[in-house]
Amino acid sequence: MANPAGSFIWYELMTPDPAGSKRFYDAVVAGWTIEAQPSGDMDYRMITRSDGGNSGGVLRLTEEMQGHGARPCWLGYLGVSDVDAAVARVEEDGGRTLMPGHDIRGVGRIAMVTDPDGAPFYLMTPTAPAGRPDAESDVFSVDRPQHVRWNELQASDQDRSVAFYTRHFGWRQEGDMDMGDFGSYRFLYQGETMIGAIMPRMPQVPQAAWTFYIGVGDIDRTADGARAGGGTILHGPSEIPGGEYSLTAVDPQGAVFGLVGPRK
Repeated sequence: MANPAGSFIWYELMTPDPAGSKRFYDAVVAGWTIEAQPSGDMDYRMITRSDGGNSGGVLRLTEEMQGHGARPCWLGYLGVSDVDAAVARVEEDGGRTLMPGHDIRGVGRIAMVTDPDGAPFYLMTPTAPAGRPDAESDVFSVDRPQHVRWNELQASDQDRSVAFYTRHFGWRQEGDMDMGDFGSYRFLYQGETMIGAIMPRMPQVPQAAWTFYIGVGDIDRTADGARAGGGTILHGPSEIPGGEYSLTAVDPQGAVFGLVGPRK
C-alpha cells in the first residue's frame, strides 16, 4: 500500500466472543457493522463503515491463545517495507517477538512484537489489492467518525518509548500538555499529521499499552450506548483541546478502547 512507512494501517479487536463484540460495537459506534460470520477459514471478521470502507477486524481468541496469555484488547498494525527486518531491529532495541513473521495469502506478511516497555503491536507489509498498487489504508483519520482518530500509548518510560518509535517508524515527538502530578502528555507526529501521544502509565494500568480512540458523531449518545451494552466508562467524557470530548472505556469482554467526538 502507498501509506508512508510507520503508518497505522489496520486495527484489530481480539476477543473471545465475536458475537458479543458485534452486538456491542454495532450499537455503540453508529455506522459500524461487524461481520456476523467469518469470511474465511480463520475466525476473522471485518468491521465495515457506513461508507463501505473498513475500520479494522475482529479476531476470535481461542482457548489455546488465552492459555498462552492472550487477553481481549485492541491492537494496531504499523506498516513497514520489510517485516522480518523490522522485527530484527525491534529485538535489537529491547523489544520482543510475540508472533514471528508469517504470510497471509492475499493480505500480506505480519508479525506481532512488543516495544521495550512491553506494549504489543503488529508489524505488517501489506499486499496491495489487485489492480490498485497505489491503494492506501484509511482506517486512521484525524477528524472522521467511524475511523480511529487518535493513538495513545501509556508508557512506563516515556523517553525510551519516544526514542524507540521515532527511531524505527519515522515519527517525531513535538510539543506536550501538562498533566499536573501525572507528568506530560507528549504529542506524536507522522509528517505534518499529529497521530497521537505518549503519556505516563497510570498506576491502575498493569503494563504499557496502546489505546485507540474511535471517532463518533455524538459522545454522550455513544457513552450511554456503551453503558447500556454492558461496557464500563473508565474516564470522561472530558473536553479536549479543540472543543470535542473523549472518554476511555472497557467493552463487555474486557478490551479497553477510547471514543472521541462532539457533544450535541
